[in-house]
Amino acid sequence: MKIFSIILIGLLPIYIYAQSLKPYEENRGYWQYHGTPVLLLGASDNDNLFQSDEFENQLKRLKSVGGNYIRCTLSSRDKGDIQPHKRMQSGKYDLNFLSAEYKGRFERLISKSSELGIIVQIEIWDRFDYSRNSWEKSSFNPANNINYSYAETSLDEHYPDHPYHDKQPFFHTIKGMPLYHPNLELLLKFQKKFVDMILDITLQYDNVLYCMNNETSTPKEWGRFWIEFLKKKAASTNKQIYLTDMFDEFFKPLYCDVCQQAIIEKDIYTFLDVSQINSRNFGQAHWDTLQFIMSKVQNYKRPVNCTKIYGGGNTSWGSGSLDDGVERFFRNIFGGIAAARFHRPPTGNGLNERAVAAIRSVRILENYARFWVMETANGLILNREVNEAYCVKMKNNSVIFIYFPYRGEITLNLSEIPLPDEMEINWLDITYGKMYQSERIKAQKSLPIKTPLKKRSVAIIAF
Repeated sequence: MKIFSIILIGLLPIYIYAQSLKPYEENRGYWQYHGTPVLLLGASDNDNLFQSDEFENQLKRLKSVGGNYIRCTLSSRDKGDIQPHKRMQSGKYDLNFLSAEYKGRFERLISKSSELGIIVQIEIWDRFDYSRNSWEKSSFNPANNINYSYAETSLDEHYPDHPYHDKQPFFHTIKGMPLYHPNLELLLKFQKKFVDMILDITLQYDNVLYCMNNETSTPKEWGRFWIEFLKKKAASTNKQIYLTDMFDEFFKPLYCDVCQQAIIEKDIYTFLDVSQINSRNFGQAHWDTLQFIMSKVQNYKRPVNCTKIYGGGNTSWGSGSLDDGVERFFRNIFGGIAAARFHRPPTGNGLNERAVAAIRSVRILENYARFWVMETANGLILNREVNEAYCVKMKNNSVIFIYFPYRGEITLNLSEIPLPDEMEINWLDITYGKMYQSERIKAQKSLPIKTPLKKRSVAIIAF
């Protein structure tokens, strides 16, 4: 849905956009959309859904299970993907124009998502598109376009190293960057043109968040340049947008200076994406890493997103198992994350049955209490083993959730909470996304709780 009105001054139209997506006014750690606070939950089988023929079915299925959040990289490296630029009869690309099919697919994704109330977090640059085999077919490669040559841009034919090593001058086209060369200004001209053409589409809609890079290891100045570029373009249309960058080493924030700077610099990074905490970190370490970040964010409050939650069975570099993906999803939600999305296969669950059940489960929990009026409360748990249970409670103490990744047995200390004569304990089965059992018991200041299920459950205690 395009949200704007037009005021005519002389002969020039000025577009006044409704600011529909923004941090929730009463708890800036969460989002609100069209004036209503929302917890963003997502999953998809692809990161650049507009490149998929069946993307509308993915959106509809996500919506049907309670999802409202997708990731959209502007990536063209996978088999069958369309390059972004217009292809000439010669077979080469003209970087002055978007491909009509690329543009049409991309705008349909944004438009259809808007109709369904789904928020789209786009990533402008994906470093994996510009190294190794992906660079060979990129429309930005001088061999593949009519706009410049290798000599004119000082680009090389091959960049065989993993993009983590940041040896591709594509990400150094601004003065002051380590690999900057004056010839790269010609490439920068077409980079700007590409981003302008993308913004001509997205700025018509109110359901878009902007991330500059996919897990970047490039110096922060690159992303900041594009943040300012996007802000200036949006300001010319009187629109407020929210922007961030995705730093590769957020999985170890204590040792990542740029991550800690991003937390502090809330006027530059107007929301955070800490997706990389979901790689290499498992169990209790994952929770502790998240809580370290959230404790720092308290002084610089704004939403913290995880647009990638790894866990698809590929354990070679730390993505973890399918069950690890579900665990991370719930720890993120219980830990205060504003937006959580399952990463695509094979390094994430995608929109599989585990992900569907997890999203449904969180929506069931919202029937009892919304997470933006809750706070972490692991201090209420006694006799807790590592990674055994995670607790949140409403600030007025009327509802408590306890998440158990597996079978568990703990004691809940309610000595500081005024209790009625009876309390209700409901059990949510996360594996299937449905309620399991409910019972009323006599209220106790020291309440023993034992899970009735072997795997994944949440105890819902209501007074």
